[in-house]
Amino acid sequence: MKELISISGEELWLLPERAIYWPDHRRLFIADTHFGKISHFRKNGIKLPEEAAKENLLRLERLLYATQAKEVYFLGDLFHSELNHEWLGFKQVIALFPSTEFHLIGGNHDILDEMSYYRARLKYHPDGLKLGPFFLSHEPLEEFEGYNLCGHIHPGVRLKGAGRQSLRLACYFFSPNQGILPAFGEFTGTFNLKVKKEDRVFVIAENRVIQIN
Repeated sequence: MKELISISGEELWLLPERAIYWPDHRRLFIADTHFGKISHFRKNGIKLPEEAAKENLLRLERLLYATQAKEVYFLGDLFHSELNHEWLGFKQVIALFPSTEFHLIGGNHDILDEMSYYRARLKYHPDGLKLGPFFLSHEPLEEFEGYNLCGHIHPGVRLKGAGRQSLRLACYFFSPNQGILPAFGEFTGTFNLKVKKEDRVFVIAENRVIQIN
């Protein structure tokens, strides 16, 4: 179940799939997919389940079918590694949507040559992109024009229950001038952020997006 948020006069949908949809323009924002990471770790002896890599790509495919987005903006760290079979899988997913325009905001893990992105039908923006009232970047910016939508942090919060029970959940994190998206990819971890009074936080739990403050 999605949640709605209004930013700079625009309605955005916060999806439980860890992506933001801008319905008025049919634009989809996704951060930190880290495709290739699981295969890279397995190659180096870290025993992560191979099926998890396929599930990440299937989640992207289902999300693109569900939203029918005209434009998709990956906010950096699309691909975590050197070329491996996950890149081929990603290109196969992209090919299923020939009428969709795909963009990549350059992130610190996006180490492929620009021609690889071009061949995958990605428009590459290494220095961010101004889009309506928003400025898209990978890392949170200190100076920018508009409202900054970004990733990189993999935001999360720890919720405490009775006794010593606690649960850490991925979240959308909105300050007055900046919104940080949760990491789309599995096995990316989360970083606990301190919540201030003026911040708005939406956790993702059991296929729901829930505002907690």
